[in-house]
Amino acid sequence: MALPLSQLPQEIIREVRQRKGLAFLLFVVVSFALLGAGFIWPYKYQADTIIFVDDRNIIAPLMEGRAVTTKINDRTSAARELLMSRTLIERVASDPEIYRNASMDPDALEGRIAKIRSGLSVRPRGDSYFSIGFSSTSQMEAFRVAQKLGQVFIEETKDRKRSESRNAYDFIDKQVKSYEQQLTQAENRLKQFLSENTDGTEQEANSRMAQLRNQLELAQLEKEELRTRIASLQGQLNNIRPTIRQGRTEDAFRERIRTLEERLDALRLQYHDTYPDIVITQEQLAELKRQRDLAAAQQGGTTSLDGEEAVNPLYQELSAALSKTRADMATIDTRINSLQRLMEQQTQRMERIQANKAQYSELTRDMEVNREIYDDLLKRREKARVSMHLDIEGQGLNYRINEAAQFPRTPSGPQFSMFAMAGLFLGLAAPFGAVAGLLQVDPRIRARKQLEDGIGLPVLIEIPEVRTPFEKRRDRRVTMMVGILVVLTAAVYITIVVLAQLGVI
Repeated sequence: MALPLSQLPQEIIREVRQRKGLAFLLFVVVSFALLGAGFIWPYKYQADTIIFVDDRNIIAPLMEGRAVTTKINDRTSAARELLMSRTLIERVASDPEIYRNASMDPDALEGRIAKIRSGLSVRPRGDSYFSIGFSSTSQMEAFRVAQKLGQVFIEETKDRKRSESRNAYDFIDKQVKSYEQQLTQAENRLKQFLSENTDGTEQEANSRMAQLRNQLELAQLEKEELRTRIASLQGQLNNIRPTIRQGRTEDAFRERIRTLEERLDALRLQYHDTYPDIVITQEQLAELKRQRDLAAAQQGGTTSLDGEEAVNPLYQELSAALSKTRADMATIDTRINSLQRLMEQQTQRMERIQANKAQYSELTRDMEVNREIYDDLLKRREKARVSMHLDIEGQGLNYRINEAAQFPRTPSGPQFSMFAMAGLFLGLAAPFGAVAGLLQVDPRIRARKQLEDGIGLPVLIEIPEVRTPFEKRRDRRVTMMVGILVVLTAAVYITIVVLAQLGVI
């Protein structure tokens, strides 16, 4: 049956008082054991190099969209992975300035590499800082290794950035040259195809066919108009006499003379009298006047002269219009035949184009795809070129040492004073803790409540412990002796601690 918690402090004190010697022995063992552990504990010294991640320099906003700077998503993890690589640690482990007169045989080198890996630490310090630390039992080794790790990390990151941007540029440049050759080959294939097949594209053929169709429709409409016009002229011509009888009177001569005089006046407004038309008109006018005078003399002054058959001007005009219309009809027929022949040729051309359409589309698609990729790669190559120069000049994402490693003067981790204080505290607490643990597993009955809770019956009376005067005197002597030993032990303990802190022991 477990002892009630309310009775536990009393029982602990009673048990410690009854076993003073064992409690003192446990105090001595625990306290001096921790003090001895403080003496033999391997103290380590920690040195840190603080690295600043410079990714907000002035060049970033200026080159935004024109160049891609090298970035690391998790800088601390990336730095840890880089520093844990064998290449970097081997450079540090084989540095003669750090390990002077050290053996460089493979076994010794492997031991130093393992030691550096176990003592290496990388910790974040804010958004733009992280530390590279190294702990060792040697102050000088911790200082030199931490300093060297920071330098090696900076050099390696710069080399890797330059190599990364250079490799990216070389890769894109090779792709540009490759697609340039493919584009040239695609253009040559398309050029050869077009030179062998001069029918053009389907769009051009459709446009030409539509144009010929429109011209044919217009020609057919014009032909219908000419046919209607011919029929109309022929009907009018059938109702008109070819000739008319015209009486030659003085009025007729006068009218013709007046017409020639008006024509002569119009010509004189534009030309000189020596102009051929003026000369001919004057001769015609003189001849006409002579005929008028002659006719008047022969008829004795009568007003009517003999008539004569003359060509009907209207009939002549309609005949000329009919001839011209028939000529236009022949021309339209020729045009329609030509257009129909051209449409047949165009149909054959469309058939050839349809036969070559798949090959032409494939050649065009290859050329367009290659050109699109080629133009995109050209832009990317220029960005890669600028990025490469940024990394060469040390711009973009850049690491630099913000605080160099300092020589460690005090060890890191638990120190001797902590062991000494823990020894006294744990030494005093050990007897009470041990008794508390024993009481929880001790099956003996130590309190009334244990019986009442265990068997469910009330305890009528509790007989207290009775000690004789001799036992009381002996207990006081033992208590005094243990107290003296505790004081002496504590004095010795404190003396040892003070001498260790002063460096005497």
